[in-house]
Amino acid sequence: MARVRTQVISRNPRYAQAAADYTKDLKRLVGTAANMVRNTAVESIQQGAKSGVIYEKYNPRRTHRASAAGEPPATDTGFLVSNIFTNIDTDGLGASVESRAGYSSFLEFGTKNMQARPFLFPAMEENKPKIRRLEQQMVKFK
Repeated sequence: MARVRTQVISRNPRYAQAAADYTKDLKRLVGTAANMVRNTAVESIQQGAKSGVIYEKYNPRRTHRASAAGEPPATDTGFLVSNIFTNIDTDGLGASVESRAGYSSFLEFGTKNMQARPFLFPAMEENKPKIRRLEQQMVKFK
C-alpha cells in the first residue's frame, strides 16, 4: 500500500512578508487615491469654467460670477475649498473625502429651490480610471 504524506506550512515568513508589503502598498494607494479626489474637487471649484449669473456682492463690494446648474460651485471666499478634507480609516484600508462646510450637501445634491452644483461625486468619477490603473500597477509589480 502506498503512503501519501503532506505537510502544510502555516507560518512561512516569505508569505507573511509579502502580505505585509501588499498591505503597506495598499494603504499608500488608499491615501494617494483620496488625495487625488480631494485635489480634483478643489481644482474644479477654483478653476473650473463658470457660466452662471453675474451679480454684485457687498461687504466687501465685488462682482461675482455664480456657477450654473450642474457645474461645480464657484468660489468666492474660499471657505468651501478650505473645508474639503480626506479622512483615512483607522486601519488605513479605506478613505473618504468630505466637505465640512455646512452648505456642502446643498451644493452637491441641490435643494427644492436650487439645482445641484456637484463637486465631490464628479471628482471621484474622474479619478476612478486613474485609481484603477495605480492599483493594477501595484499588483503587477509584486
